[in-house]
Amino acid sequence: MGKLMKIFKILENIFLSEHTKKRIEKVILYVALISFFIHLIIIGLSKFDIISLFPNSELLLNPISAIYTPFSFILIYEVYLLIYYLPKSFTIYITKQYEIITLIIIRKLFKDLSMLELTSDWFDIKGDLQFTYDIFASLVLFFLIFHFQKQGNRKTEKKNKIGPMVERFVKRKKIIAIVLVPFFFVLALSTLIQWSSEISFSTEVMPSFETINNLFFDDFFTVLILVDVILLLISFFYTDKFHKIIRNSGFIVSTILIRLSFGVSGIVSTILIIVAVLFGLLIILIHNEYEKNNTL
Repeated sequence: MGKLMKIFKILENIFLSEHTKKRIEKVILYVALISFFIHLIIIGLSKFDIISLFPNSELLLNPISAIYTPFSFILIYEVYLLIYYLPKSFTIYITKQYEIITLIIIRKLFKDLSMLELTSDWFDIKGDLQFTYDIFASLVLFFLIFHFQKQGNRKTEKKNKIGPMVERFVKRKKIIAIVLVPFFFVLALSTLIQWSSEISFSTEVMPSFETINNLFFDDFFTVLILVDVILLLISFFYTDKFHKIIRNSGFIVSTILIRLSFGVSGIVSTILIIVAVLFGLLIILIHNEYEKNNTL
């Protein structure tokens, strides 16, 4: 048992320490910056016909679309932060899910900006219409996430002293987080290898943009649903309070709605994402009202 605890502490220090977080943040920022300039150079070389690499790709037609690449690496860091905060705060963990899906929409906006057709037929052009949906959705999600964080902080401020049962629950969440860090790293690497194998340099065919935009994150949110279910089941050992069970169950529903948004496109996808975050906000609002009544 002592050896297992020692291994657990070593792995926790490797994957979930503040030092590791800062190192990963620094590396990701450097990689994001370098990738941005590489993307810009490729676009420039393609524009002057120095190279001919996927001439029909939406990501190589305009310098604005180069912002898409560094945002992809920032999203990877957000995935790590989600796992990092899982043992520390359940509400921050859920907030990170909402932030990730919002950043995916923002990332797509940069691609859409480079493809806009500024004409009087704005609402008849599919690309321009999707840009309108996404820019509106990003504002709504930003507003909803702000209030979700506000409600989460309010709950944290009223938290009582941590007891032994809560400590055991946190320890189990740390075990899940320690397993998730290398798992998501392997998942990201295998997804990149699989996507690269689908690229045909001979015919200059690249996977569709929808495939690229959903790359990794459709699998990522599928795994998150399973993690949320595991957390819900483990929580039954530590609480039988109705409002806690409904809160945790509601967050699973919210994550499922986000995952479903990857299977559709257009306004349906946007509506699913907004409904998912709005549902999560309503769940935590009602939960906090229960908490308030229990303290009276």
